[in-house]
Amino acid sequence: MRQVQSRQLQIGEVDIGSIELDHRSRDDIPQILLGLQHLYLNAEARDLVFSLLEQAVPENISPDRGRPGMQLWKILVLGVLRLNLDWNYDRLREMANQHATIRAMLGHGMYDLYEYKLQTIKDNVSLLTPELLNQINEVVVAEGHKIVGKKKEDPLRGRCDSYVLETDVHFPTDLNLLFDAVRTVVVLTARFAARAEVSGWRQWQYNLNQLKKMYRRVQILRHSTSKDPAKKLQRDKEIRQACQNYLNGSQALINRAEETLQDKAFITICPANKYSSIQKFIDHGKRQVDHVKRRLIDHEKIPHDEKVFSLFQPHTEWINKGKAGVPVELGVRLAIVEDQYGFILNHRVMEKETDEKAAVPIIRATKAAFPSLSVCSFDKGFHSPFNQKDLLKYLTMVVLPKKGLRTRAEQERENDPEFKAAKRKHSAVESAINALESHGLDKCADHGIDGLKRYVALGVLARNFQKMGAELQKIERKSAKKRQLRLCG
Repeated sequence: MRQVQSRQLQIGEVDIGSIELDHRSRDDIPQILLGLQHLYLNAEARDLVFSLLEQAVPENISPDRGRPGMQLWKILVLGVLRLNLDWNYDRLREMANQHATIRAMLGHGMYDLYEYKLQTIKDNVSLLTPELLNQINEVVVAEGHKIVGKKKEDPLRGRCDSYVLETDVHFPTDLNLLFDAVRTVVVLTARFAARAEVSGWRQWQYNLNQLKKMYRRVQILRHSTSKDPAKKLQRDKEIRQACQNYLNGSQALINRAEETLQDKAFITICPANKYSSIQKFIDHGKRQVDHVKRRLIDHEKIPHDEKVFSLFQPHTEWINKGKAGVPVELGVRLAIVEDQYGFILNHRVMEKETDEKAAVPIIRATKAAFPSLSVCSFDKGFHSPFNQKDLLKYLTMVVLPKKGLRTRAEQERENDPEFKAAKRKHSAVESAINALESHGLDKCADHGIDGLKRYVALGVLARNFQKMGAELQKIERKSAKKRQLRLCG
């Protein structure tokens, strides 16, 4: 049984619309809760969001029968708080169990002693899909526009830019990626070999320790900075020998795992998903053995398209955007479109995609969700001759400076006062990017590309809820000041 929100208040429970929040607080929590409360109080928007949340219920779950599951409103509140406040699940669980105002927003009264479990929160937040969150975001942005006084006929002016959302990975080298692969193969194989009573893995921990010593030996030798020719020659020989020992040890463990995978008892005991996972990491290990041999022993340069930068987060990319002091970033590019009111209209996770390839798709999707979008500014990284033409299909004005030399017509276009005014305001999008990075979207804590897309969608939605709450605080502070002036006058 799964409901969006209970229709019946419990003893001691306060209606969400009656929760008193501090409009003077500068902390993030009241702002987010104000945004959530405003949405809840608006019957039309609330019903629309609730109907969308019902799509998160798995098809085989009845809304009326069976054991009650977590209400969908609570899932949304927990997901928004986690992302915007950059909490991990442990902090989220603690606050959901102990913070009185958050518990009231979740629908718990003073006599309700319900305690959230860590795995329960994780499992339920993962029900929210990126597509569903994007639809809810459209409703939230529409409500935000009403708060700031936007009229339906007023055009939207967007600003589009991208940045790198880092993935939670260590810095990759061929050596440590090989150790990651072999370690994972050994741990998984040994676990199920013990259950299947397959021999050969009794000393798996000792074998891993020995392999790690070989790995560390290569690392230490390669860190030497001696410039003496004789010492450099001797060190090169030692590195080659240490690498060969490391490769031999790794290959021996990989071969033993492949033999174990052929054992009938092991096949019977090991689940299909774990079996395929072991095979996948064996393939990773073989590739890294080849890479280490080619690069450190044969001194061959590995082509970029053959490299893998994380075995556990394979969507991780090696990105060099030319920033001062940041030679390389490990993650995925994320493009956002912000409007003139500070709300984020849309975003795009750019898998294996650069700025100029993402410009048209993100504007096409944004225009479909917000038809009043008429102008959008970009930086030069989004420029291409095709983008200049194709973007005009969706916008009345494209503020996209050209790279390199410009023709007379292009100079006239970029010298237009409206073009120059929009170009000057474009840098404000950096504030939106900084806000996202400060509120959870600097490094993705969730695993897999699906987890990353859900993480991003929740982060954008949470930021818009906070923005809506901040605007409500401004209005309330202005009203309070006017009341105070009337009393004093």
